[in-house]
Amino acid sequence: MALILSLETATDNCSVALHDRGRLVASASHLESGAHSRMLPLLMNQVMNQTGVSFHELKAVAVSEGPGSYTGLRIGTSTAKGLAFSLDIKLLAIDTLKGLAHLARSQKPWFTIIAMLDARRMEVYREIFDSEGKQIAGIDSEILETDSFQKYLKEGQVCFVGNANEKASQVINSPNAYFLDSLPNASSIGELAWENYQNERFESIPYFTPNYLKEFRVLKSKKNPFA
Repeated sequence: MALILSLETATDNCSVALHDRGRLVASASHLESGAHSRMLPLLMNQVMNQTGVSFHELKAVAVSEGPGSYTGLRIGTSTAKGLAFSLDIKLLAIDTLKGLAHLARSQKPWFTIIAMLDARRMEVYREIFDSEGKQIAGIDSEILETDSFQKYLKEGQVCFVGNANEKASQVINSPNAYFLDSLPNASSIGELAWENYQNERFESIPYFTPNYLKEFRVLKSKKNPFA
């Protein structure tokens, strides 16, 4: 066995999953704002008890590395690092938006995938992948406007996935746009973590920090320089 416990805390959806060589064994989640510190230990125990697996049987722990909620990422990271250190196992980190895109691609395999997380006002964190899962635009912040992502929408079908879809659908009007309302979850994180484990892409337990992304800067609208 090669058991990996995965934690996802980047949004209000707190989730935990256990995979064996990339195959999902069990998962649990709880959707509630501000509940991560209370629910994460409970969900971990629920998954482990459900499977009868001991924490000492784990080969690695994987965590969603961001971007996302500062508090959520901090809680997930500190928990994952604590497990990795105390159990003397490997630490793996998975790009949150890549995890979202991986989830979307299983439902819309021929689409360009734009994974987005809500930031503030009309701002989002986004990352863009082609239909084969290859990154074609890296993680960045962007202000949503009527001409956002037109390059991809003119080329073909685009699946927008994440918790920014409500505001994105207000400004993006295209027959090629499909909005998949899914949140990051530990199940997709665990599938990607197995790839990292096989390729020995491990993180330093003392030095790993999440990708909070948000810098103390103001993004200006391309249409209104005073916004």
